[in-house]
Amino acid sequence: MTHASLPPPRAGLGARTQHPAASRRRGQYAAAAGFALAVLASPGAQADSGRAMPYNVPAAYLQECAACHTAYPPGLLPAASWKRVMAGLDKHYGTDASLDAATVQQLGQWLQAYAGTYKRVSEEPPEDRITRSAWFERKHRKIEPSAWKLPSVKSAANCAACHTGAEQGRFSDHDLRMPAGLDARSRRAWDD
Repeated sequence: MTHASLPPPRAGLGARTQHPAASRRRGQYAAAAGFALAVLASPGAQADSGRAMPYNVPAAYLQECAACHTAYPPGLLPAASWKRVMAGLDKHYGTDASLDAATVQQLGQWLQAYAGTYKRVSEEPPEDRITRSAWFERKHRKIEPSAWKLPSVKSAANCAACHTGAEQGRFSDHDLRMPAGLDARSRRAWDD
């Protein structure tokens, strides 16, 4: 074997020479990965059919709505429910949550665009309350009524009391924490 046919020497531990084709492939992989991330981040590419919080949450939604309660992902209610909620802000579940017309229009359009369309929210819940929907009641059927009144929970509308990912629209059973103050019976039911 001649010196010309030997592979080039390595510059040090971990150092490698790159073949031009390998460098092109790496660039192609990076471009493909960037494209995949862009597609996954787009509004219509949500793996859970809209139950997660969209990436483009308006600042007004966080400032106005999330100031009083969990910033609910729009996919938890159908479009008709969101339309009624936004039309009745002056009597929003016993509170005057009125907003200026421009903000109502902006938030209303955003909520309509990301409203739930999958089977779980196809029904309009009583009073347009997420906590009164059939799926919510089914998922929380083992919760004792007294648990909703605990100081650490306050109400069924306080999703973040138990769901650590609620603000991001993550309600997985893997992201649960037991709220403070549960009695022994409720703690046993929690583990079931």
